[in-house]
Amino acid sequence: MATYRLDIKYDGRGFSGWAVQPGKRTVQGELEEALEKVLGEPTRLTVAGRTDAGVHALGQVAGFATERPVPRSLRRALNSLTGPDLAVPAVTEVAEGFDARRDARSRRYRYRLDTAPAPNPFEYRRTLHWPHRFDAELADESARLLRGVHDFTAFTPTDTRHQHFDRTVLDAGWGRESEHVLAFEVEADAFLRGMVRALVGTILEVAAERRTLADFERLLGGASRREAGDSMSPYGLYLLRVAYPDATAGPPGHS
Repeated sequence: MATYRLDIKYDGRGFSGWAVQPGKRTVQGELEEALEKVLGEPTRLTVAGRTDAGVHALGQVAGFATERPVPRSLRRALNSLTGPDLAVPAVTEVAEGFDARRDARSRRYRYRLDTAPAPNPFEYRRTLHWPHRFDAELADESARLLRGVHDFTAFTPTDTRHQHFDRTVLDAGWGRESEHVLAFEVEADAFLRGMVRALVGTILEVAAERRTLADFERLLGGASRREAGDSMSPYGLYLLRVAYPDATAGPPGHS
């Protein structure tokens, strides 16, 4: 039994999220269909983190195990079978037992804001257009408060499969990509469903001085979802990368 890691990029605008859904185009569905054509058998992928409809990925990771012979041209074959908004930059044989979700040590996300007075059509469904008040110092201080272990109950839907809501945020901060595009990046050991988009919505309220830093800090103690801000559009969100321990590395991958 051989185990393989797929590094994946996709433009989320054309997908109904990662997970297979009947009658809908999904990243998992398209990749598993392509794998079945190449390997000649149904192949189930495990993924580092499920993304919702509209969310993009620059560094998604998935894995699968198979007893079938895997051609050295697997990467090229997969890219020829998927749409132009989905790509597999690398296929790597890894240690047996590799699990893309359980073995991940952290995930890093970016959320992009277009702050221009009028929306940029070239950023359509790639950023959130936000021509409103934005106090950079308040936004930065909000990000600083995120670092460490907190209860993020206030930042995930009430109807959830999660049972534990503590997460460890390793890094969080705001930066500027260009004159009008701001980016919020956050890295944590794991994320709750919808967590980043709810955090962004709440931080934007702080940055607009509609909510205080003290109130934001209180939310990190396990407040209810209704007390936090709105969840922002999925189109501004990108899964940047997933970190693994060196032990998951395997021999050179297929091309």
